[in-house]
Amino acid sequence: MFSYIHQVRVRYAETDNMGYVYYGNYAAYYEVARTEMLRSTGISYKELEEMGVMLPVIELHCNYIKPAKYDDLISINIYIREKPGIRIKFEYELFNEDGELLNTGSTQLVFVDMERNRPCRPPAVFQEKMAPFFGE
Repeated sequence: MFSYIHQVRVRYAETDNMGYVYYGNYAAYYEVARTEMLRSTGISYKELEEMGVMLPVIELHCNYIKPAKYDDLISINIYIREKPGIRIKFEYELFNEDGELLNTGSTQLVFVDMERNRPCRPPAVFQEKMAPFFGE
């Protein structure tokens, strides 16, 4: 299993009239955490694209437990529990500074060969970077 924690501070523009984070912004928080998690492995989304591979989201789940509010510092715990293949699933838990669970969710993405526009295996360099986290 691979895990990572990324923090974001809620900006005013991300909230609604009630001062709560607008529900659609949680997907953006997931994306920021996912991008930084991949970067932490030593390979970025940009590098994957330069290798001719893109990662579109094919599934999104989001569970709202408590609202995040303006100026909260949110910790996004992100997990890859299963070895990535053609698909890769990310799971998320968002906590406020008091350690209260605010949100859980998941996204599933698929590796796609940009030239052929067809699903493909992850690049070898990505598989090598993930291998230690899955007992290889």
